[in-house]
Amino acid sequence: MSELLDTPKPAVPQIQQVRVAETVASALRARILRGEFSSHMLPKQEEIRDEYGISHPSLREALRILETEGLVTVRRGNIGGALVHRPGAGRFGYSLGIALQSTGTRIDELAASLARLEPLCARLCAENPQRGTQVVPQLRAVLEQSTDDDEGASFTRSAREFHSAIVDLCGDSPIKLIVGGLVRLWTAQEEAWAQTLSSEGGYPAHEARGHTLKAHARLIDIIEAGKADEAESYSHKHIVATQGLVLAKVDGRVVDASSNLARRHLLRN
Repeated sequence: MSELLDTPKPAVPQIQQVRVAETVASALRARILRGEFSSHMLPKQEEIRDEYGISHPSLREALRILETEGLVTVRRGNIGGALVHRPGAGRFGYSLGIALQSTGTRIDELAASLARLEPLCARLCAENPQRGTQVVPQLRAVLEQSTDDDEGASFTRSAREFHSAIVDLCGDSPIKLIVGGLVRLWTAQEEAWAQTLSSEGGYPAHEARGHTLKAHARLIDIIEAGKADEAESYSHKHIVATQGLVLAKVDGRVVDASSNLARRHLLRN
């Protein structure tokens, strides 16, 4: 009899609370992925509690689930609320970067993978029958912006936008996400390189930056002409050449996704 009295009872209320939290998290997750929250914020917690008829502890657990998944950031205080993060290339690049960093993957290995995959996006851009209206004008606009931005590390940021645009305009959603994540991860490495060289006074001279802009302009012309093979090969040649400047300075270092600079780049909305 005493053994029966000492047996702990199942924590039914706690289990029920977890189940309610998981159900609400699932519903909110689906709405986030559908893009329902155009303000980039979840409704106020009181509104969510009323809508789903749940307790504050259950809602708090639901938000914790979503925060662990990287879909929201819960801000507390006077400007509190849950900031929504829809998944994209940056967050994929961050997750990939953390995995690569944990396995000791070197920056030069990341560079080699990107040099194989990004040129495929240039090919797809050139193969697009509507490239004259859907691809080329946007690439020229990005190029014009980077031409106007010719100051040290800021040039690296604007020049890297061209590579992101090539991927974004390739027209293949899975490739756009996968290669886009690699591009964002590489850009984080290149921005760290650019900041270091700018502070030390060793950033590439104006002439070198001019070569980069000419290469981007040439690639746009090739894409506009619909020369898919040439677009792919020229893109590869350009990527390898620009990567060489970075790789000459990183000395076999491991991919970085966890530093403040890398996180700011990868996780920005």
